[in-house]
Amino acid sequence: MKIVYIVPGFGGTFYCGNCLRDSAFSKSLKEEGHESVTLPLYLPHSIEEFAHQTDVPVFYGAVNIYLKQNFKLFRKMPKWLYTFFNSPAILKYAAKKSSSTRATGLEEMTISMLKGEEGNQNKELDQLIHYLKNHEKPDIVHLSNALLLGLAAQIKKELYVPVFCSLQDEDIWINDMREDYKPKLWQLMSEKAKDIDSFIAVSDFFAGVMQKNMKIEKHKINVVHIGVDPSAYKVFTPQTDIPTIGYLSRMNEENGFEILIDAFILLKKKSAFAHARLKLTGGKTGDDDKFINKQIKKLEKANFMADVEFFDDFRTSNLEAFFNSVTVLSVPVLNGEAFGLYLLEALASGIPLVQPDIGAFPEIIKETGGGVVYTPNNAKTLADKLAETLADRDKLMEMSKNGREAIVKNFNTKASAKKLVEIYQEILGVQNL
Repeated sequence: MKIVYIVPGFGGTFYCGNCLRDSAFSKSLKEEGHESVTLPLYLPHSIEEFAHQTDVPVFYGAVNIYLKQNFKLFRKMPKWLYTFFNSPAILKYAAKKSSSTRATGLEEMTISMLKGEEGNQNKELDQLIHYLKNHEKPDIVHLSNALLLGLAAQIKKELYVPVFCSLQDEDIWINDMREDYKPKLWQLMSEKAKDIDSFIAVSDFFAGVMQKNMKIEKHKINVVHIGVDPSAYKVFTPQTDIPTIGYLSRMNEENGFEILIDAFILLKKKSAFAHARLKLTGGKTGDDDKFINKQIKKLEKANFMADVEFFDDFRTSNLEAFFNSVTVLSVPVLNGEAFGLYLLEALASGIPLVQPDIGAFPEIIKETGGGVVYTPNNAKTLADKLAETLADRDKLMEMSKNGREAIVKNFNTKASAKKLVEIYQEILGVQNL
């Protein structure tokens, strides 16, 4: 079976859980004997899992579609100029600017993409279809998220193959847009959902969210928890000599970075944790610089900056030093998440979790036994929960053991890929009857 994943690129400037999820699925499917290819949209993938696909072009190049959407002049640009704007050097430069990773201001672009062949990116859609028909010839096409639903109808029409779509955190993108656009977008996504053969939600929590928002028939949604490869992670004992909190995600407001910084400052003011430390990784975009600098000034004002360390390399293969130096991981995302791959990376490394009691976090922690939750999601409550957790060494060791065992038994890429293949085969079997 040949599966093509269509995945938005992010330029490699920050930790992208969705990209790592699709990479893990693709790798596991190959290990199971299937052929799996990942096609990047908008920006190039720079994470190591995609490095071998140097002959695969970037479709829907971010610069070209931005110019064509906003300036009619560029909708008939000559081929040489189109090629120039889609070159690796230009796309890497665009990734650093990061406007394509920001929802605000991209309302019309998102609508146009969802319209598919009726949108301003119809030329790009034709190029993608041509490549799929003449280079890949897949048995299945799998879209990375529901914001790409506009591709499905034409793919099915031209290739006669089933189209699947993952569901993870699309609501975050929509909720960041202007209020008057939100109903339009959900309505359009609901209409386009009819072109999908099966949706793959990453958690029971998020399956419910999207079923409600997109009015998806219940039988069309399957839940496949994300997994990681246990063998890719060295197992550590949580650092207890020096209580250390770790953070692994893009360092921005939405991911609760400020809550963690404020909680750390409050924790340090408790005499028992005056020697506590904070380790931070996950990267950023250009949009985040001002926000991060504001948090650094807080730490400097409190004279705690010497106890904070930033890790620049957040690739899975280079996270060993990070996990070897922390006691717990906490990413206090403001409104929760559909899953959170970083949670599995921590558990695979033997590091317990301290997460807000929102989104899919309680579901993951309940099923793994690898952490604790707190509520409400504010700095004081987090500081108190961190203090309670860090002070209980026996509990830390128990959660460390439970978390790793859960990864090995249930939350691993092999188990996830097996369940995904079963869903693929079921749909293919029905269509071939």
